[in-house]
Amino acid sequence: MVPDSDSDRGCPKCGHEETDVGEISTTGGGLSKMFDIQTNSFTVVSCVNCGYSELYRDTTSGASDFVDVFLG
Repeated sequence: MVPDSDSDRGCPKCGHEETDVGEISTTGGGLSKMFDIQTNSFTVVSCVNCGYSELYRDTTSGASDFVDVFLG
């Protein structure tokens, strides 16, 4: 989604433009869950103002790409 103007940038919930980027890993189903093997990894982009967070499946690209998507 491409923003129409600068007013469309920022957190979708509060409009704040400062983010925190982290990573999480999760198990899948079946044997990976049973043996606690973490097969899914995600980049988490969170608004530092309100805490709203979005998860993006990790495709080994740069974190700045995820922030650009989050902010619009």
